Amino acid sequence: MDKVLSFHQGHLPLLISMPHAGLKLTPAVQDGLVDAARSLPDTDWHIPRLYDFARELGASVVAAEYSRFVIDLNRPEDDQPLYVGATTGLYPATLFEGEPLFKEGQVPSAQERALYLEQIWRPYHDTLRNELRRLREQFGYALLWDAHSIRSHIPHLFDGKLPDFNLGTFNGASCDPRLAERLQGVCAEASDYSHVLNGRFKGGHITRHYGQPAAHVHAVQLELAQSTYMEETEPFAYREDLAQPTQAVLRNLLAAMLAWGREQYSA
Repeated sequence: MDKVLSFHQGHLPLLISMPHAGLKLTPAVQDGLVDAARSLPDTDWHIPRLYDFARELGASVVAAEYSRFVIDLNRPEDDQPLYVGATTGLYPATLFEGEPLFKEGQVPSAQERALYLEQIWRPYHDTLRNELRRLREQFGYALLWDAHSIRSHIPHLFDGKLPDFNLGTFNGASCDPRLAERLQGVCAEASDYSHVLNGRFKGGHITRHYGQPAAHVHAVQLELAQSTYMEETEPFAYREDLAQPTQAVLRNLLAAMLAWGREQYSA
């Protein structure tokens, strides 16, 4: 397997994870996809570009290179479902709209998928685990921001229009509640945008698994409505006019997270 992730090590106690930004496909997946899936519609489009200020900020950043259609890095390796109702698994079988992802008889083999787990999923999670350990050892704590985006209307997954900023803390289990309150306050000040805490998206495997407030690792997922920064239909174009004000809110959220950490752990 070629390059499966990109990683930049920063100098602040913040790690930004981008598990669904990848566009690469393996030959078995590419050959098997239905026509509707070939444009990779369920990608977290342009997330590295949207967060291109993160390195300047001083954060560490890890981003997937392979598409979630190959293997979903935000699902547990035992593939236990994270949500009640419609969802997708470790090896997605359907598009977000509910249609089959693969042509009949062309699903990747168990051997292929075992390779994806070993050579794509594990390196990503090894990187997460090792960097969080390094941050905690250096600073005494670590902050994890799991960066996602999704189309604002997907009837198969949720009713109506998704709020713009969807913060997830696994119902308060993945971070200190005072941090969640601080982030909600930033969203409330961004009056042009709607927001919710632990709504339809409460945080996936990464947030739930690595967020351990008692061990001084605080994890938050942001599921961002794609209507805030891009065209939600093909060719999924980035909209600079929409993205710039959205980036300002993202900067404020990450700055608030870092400020909370300094205040909490310098006392």
